[in-house]
Amino acid sequence: MLNEAMTALAAAGGTAVVQAAGTDAWHGLRDRVARLLGRGDEERRQAQLERLDRTAAALAAGGDGADEQTCTRQEAVWQERFEILLESLGEDEREAVGAELRSIIDESPGPVEVRGVHNEISGGTQYGTVIQGRDFHGPIYPTLADPGRRPAE
Repeated sequence: MLNEAMTALAAAGGTAVVQAAGTDAWHGLRDRVARLLGRGDEERRQAQLERLDRTAAALAAGGDGADEQTCTRQEAVWQERFEILLESLGEDEREAVGAELRSIIDESPGPVEVRGVHNEISGGTQYGTVIQGRDFHGPIYPTLADPGRRPAE
């Protein structure tokens, strides 16, 4: 059984894998994770590379906004893989592998933080339709017949 710190480290590792997929940092992180999980065995390293590629493909299938469920599922998969590795090691080796995992996490891209929607219109009166918000779905219909027409003053 892992202690809380190692479990949190494994979770952070899973998150780092998901956040790096599709970014410039992906190939470096992918190689380091495969090496770490391969533990010197070339066949295991290749198997991990294939798993990482499947993860990247699953996340890419969701487009720029891979759905939250897919991200959560992939994070959990990689967390479990890191936990299995850490649990299989003796205390000294676990610390060394944990340090390597921390290094991988530290070099991964940080989380994309979405705090909400901020809309702002400036620069005078707007005489056309202005649509503000986030994540619009379906058709959007302007409410004015002639959005370029100025209202009577």
